[in-house]
Parts: sequence; structure tokens; C-alpha cells
Amino acid sequence: MKKLLIPVLFFSLFSCSQGSSDDKLGTDAISNSASADGKQSTDLPVMTFEEEVFDFGRITQGEKVSHAFAFKNTGNKNLIISGANGSCGCTVPEWPSEPVKPGAESKINVVFSSEGKSGLQEKTVTIVTNCEPATKVIRIKTEIIVAETAK
Repeated sequence: MKKLLIPVLFFSLFSCSQGSSDDKLGTDAISNSASADGKQSTDLPVMTFEEEVFDFGRITQGEKVSHAFAFKNTGNKNLIISGANGSCGCTVPEWPSEPVKPGAESKINVVFSSEGKSGLQEKTVTIVTNCEPATKVIRIKTEIIVAETAK
């Protein structure tokens, strides 16, 4: 009986507590760029790329290739990139750590390693920013040719 009473008592004490109105999240703490009428705020950074897809063409298996994706902040606030992730370990992005001011240009460098890969490949890099929407995806493509070895 004791074994049953302790969990029930513990559950009763913590599940029924109601926070005071001071514990509730106020509307001033919520950041939403769309207003109630559906209009987007124009007071945001905008990440505008020269190109969102780059094709390396044909490369030989084992090659490491890179491409710099140029972009411009065409918005009205500093653009901050908080992270960027490749779709696999073979695709590694490098991005600016400093904010990109309105009107300024910068680059995201993507290095692709074709080690152990063959055929047509398409990889993505997902960039996380303070823009709306918060993520942007850029792509690289290539065809990897396997060199024939002497037998």
C-alpha cells in the first residue's frame, strides 16, 4: 500500500498546481513577423543569393571541390547567420560570423568531398538566419566519375 501511496501523493502535489497569472507568457515576449492581418514586417533582413544551385559538372572520385555562394542583405536590418548544416558529412559550409549589414554582400563557402561517392550527387546546405523564413536551402550538384585502376 505504501508503494502506491507515494507516487499518487507526488503526482497530486505537482500535477494540480496552477501558476499565477504572473507565470503566463505575455504577448510582448512572442516574436512573430506576421501581424494579425497577415502582413509581413518590412523591418527584417533579406538574404538574396546570386544563385541557389551550383553544378560542379563532372569530377573524379576523391576530389575536394568548393564553391562560394554570394549573397546580399537586401533587407533593412543586420542579417545574422546562426548556423549552416550540410545534408551529409561530405558537404561542409563556412559562413560569416559577423552580422551582414543592410546592403552589404558576403559569401557562404561550401566544400564537397567526393571520397567514396560515385554517380550523380545532389547535396544541400540549410542556413539558419534571423530572416523570415528562418531557414534557406542552397544546393550543389555533381557527377562523380570513378577512375579505372590498372589490373
